[in-house]
This record gives sequence, C-alpha cells and structure tokens, in this order.
Amino acid sequence: MAKKDNIVYYGTGRRKSSIARVRVVEGSGKITVNGQDLDEFFGLDTLKVIVKQPLSVTNTTTKYDVIATVKGGGATGQAGAIRHGLARALNAANTEFRPVLKSNGFLTRDPRMKERKKYGLKKARKAPQFSKR
Repeated sequence: MAKKDNIVYYGTGRRKSSIARVRVVEGSGKITVNGQDLDEFFGLDTLKVIVKQPLSVTNTTTKYDVIATVKGGGATGQAGAIRHGLARALNAANTEFRPVLKSNGFLTRDPRMKERKKYGLKKARKAPQFSKR
C-alpha cells in the first residue's frame, strides 16, 4: 500500500460498461489490478500493452506504482477503462504530461457503447428473415 509520505493521485476511467478506479503512487513500476498482478489478471499480451500505454508514452514505467480496481464489462473494456483512468491520474500527477496524453487520445473517453435493441428486430439491427409470400 501507499506510504504516508507519498502523494497518491487518483483517476477514474470508463470504457463501454467498465469502470476503473486507478491510484498512482511513486514507486518501482508495479501494476496491480483487483489485488492481482497485471500478468495474472489479463491473459492476453495486447491487453497488458493497452494498460501500460500511458506509462510508456510519458516514460514513467519505473517511476510509479499503479493500483487499479475495475468492475463491469469484459476484458477489453476493462483494459481500456484502466488506460483511461491511468492517463487521468498521470495528468493529475504532472500537468506536463497532458499534451502527450491528449495527442495519443488517452484522456478522451471512448463514447462507443452497445446499441439498444429495437422492437420488431431480433437485436439492435438484425431483422427477421423477409419472405415475400
């Protein structure tokens, strides 16, 4: 956990239906998600890379420890939510990171959501099979 003399920076990230609460503390670069190590929590390497992107862009991979709590959605949405929250927390830690994070699109919340199902259709856009007779 965080020591009393270290300052903790917070960031909330969202993606699809996932919500992540991210804490950033000065440390050695350890990333913990829901009490597990990053490698244990995410099986795919691409998801691990997505989570680490804000740290690698700002060259702070070994400067900060990241503690994230994430719930809702699937693995990809959770990784995106952690990335968004981590970028916000890094922005709070040092405002000089803002132009780099903004230009890479990490501070922008991804607005794409699941489209709602409409009546008369089987899914959001899938219609029942058409028959002329």
